[in-house]
Formats: sequence, structure tokens, C-alpha cells
Amino acid sequence: MDNLQHQRLELKYLIREQTAQAVRDFVASYLTLDRFGVGQPDLSYSIHSLYLDSDDYTFYWQTINGNKNRYKLRVRYYDDRPASPIFFEIKRRMNNAILKERGAVKREAAEAVLAGQLPDGSQLASGDPGQAEALENFCRLMNYHQARPKAHIAYRREAWTSLHDNSARVTMDRQVQFNYEPRQLFQTRMERPFTVFPNNVILELKFTGRFPDWFAELVRCFNLWQGSAAKYVDGLTVMMDSVSDFDLAGHTAPETLERLESRRESVKKIQTSTPALA
Repeated sequence: MDNLQHQRLELKYLIREQTAQAVRDFVASYLTLDRFGVGQPDLSYSIHSLYLDSDDYTFYWQTINGNKNRYKLRVRYYDDRPASPIFFEIKRRMNNAILKERGAVKREAAEAVLAGQLPDGSQLASGDPGQAEALENFCRLMNYHQARPKAHIAYRREAWTSLHDNSARVTMDRQVQFNYEPRQLFQTRMERPFTVFPNNVILELKFTGRFPDWFAELVRCFNLWQGSAAKYVDGLTVMMDSVSDFDLAGHTAPETLERLESRRESVKKIQTSTPALA
């Protein structure tokens, strides 16, 4: 149920679809297609996430300010089936490393956990004690920040994994949709979503140990330039330019506003870019 890389390094790139097709052929020589993409016409599966934040957008501003040590809270699910579990995740960034904790509960217990109530043993989707600890940590941080769902984000993920271990993983995310303050929780349907990265594919190279030599060859062959692609943060930033009365209040320090304006300009370039190869 869980092939998560709990501690890793990751590099992100925004690429065009033509480049993504060529990257797929390159990666297929080293990795195998994730089992959830097998048999799918686009080799991908759907991911849905509820991103939590405080009313003063603490997690958003941590990213805008480039805090080296930060975390985000999100709830992940993959479909509407009643028997499918709901995953509560903490994603931490410690300098350049990514650390993840997540615990799964049965779908009928998810709303209670989101309200701050820890599940009992019968409501857990796994007997792994590490997942129970992750759920406790999630609720503690959620309650501390008074965080609640701010966005429903959905996309299609093509994932390639190591043949014998979990040391390397390559993902390509497409069709990223952003829905602000969702009313229907844990559902795949979205109401009037924003498209966050039109004409772009988010390529991520993820590894748990030494940077693989063939990763370096991939970057060189396709002339890739590392960048930022934060689905929640960039989705909110898109809203700032799309909804006239939307504002993120409470952070007016000059250096913060300068960083925000820089982020907005970067997102605008992505939004208005053409589908031609870079």
C-alpha cells in the first residue's frame, strides 16, 4: 500500500510535453513503470490532495520566504471508492532533504481526523505503528496552526520506480488543477478549478542516496534547468491574479512582498508560455 520514499532528495523541472515523451523513453531504460500506471492509456494515475493551511497562510508564506526548514500538511486520496484509504501526510523540508510521514485511515474515519480526533485501532488502514505516530503528529501540527483545507489539487502522475529498491523514482505530473477552499472533502469532483501549469509537465527526479550518474546524463541530454513548481503555493498565486477580491492579508513586510512579486512574475511566465519546446 505504501511505496513512499520517506527520506529523499528531489529536483524539479518544468518541461514541455514533447520533452516529456523523450524523457519517458530515456527513463524506461533504467526504471519500471509504477504498477498503478500499468494498463492506463497515458501510463498515469490520478492524485487528489487537500492542502491545509492556517487562516493567515503560515505554510504559504514559509515557502514564499524560502524558509530552509518548513513543512506542509496535506490529505491525499486517489479515487471515490468507499473502501479506499485516506492518507494524512506531513512533508518536511530540512535544508535540501525531503522527509515524509503519513498515516492511512479508513475513509469513514477521515472527517473525524480532519476535525482533530485521533482514530482508534479499528479505524486505521494499516497496523504499522509508524503510521499511527504520523497521524498523531499530523493532528498535533494541525491543531497548533488551526489549519484547515484551503485547496483541493488534482493531477495525473506518471511514475517510474527502481526495479529492486526504492532508491530512485522519476515522476511526471500533468493537468494540475487547483480548487480553492473545497466544500466537498475527499471527493474527486472539482468545481471551476484553475489550471496551474498549462502546457507544462512537472518532472521530478527523486533519490535516497547518491545522485545517480544516469540522472546527470538525463539532465545533460535534455538541457534541463532546475526550477520551482509548488502546486499549492503557485495555485494560490494564480488566484491572486485571477480573482479580483482575493488577497492574502497579514504579511506586508517589504522583503516578503518583494519575494511574492518575484513569485507572481515567475508564475505569470508559466501561465502565458506557449507549448513549443523550450
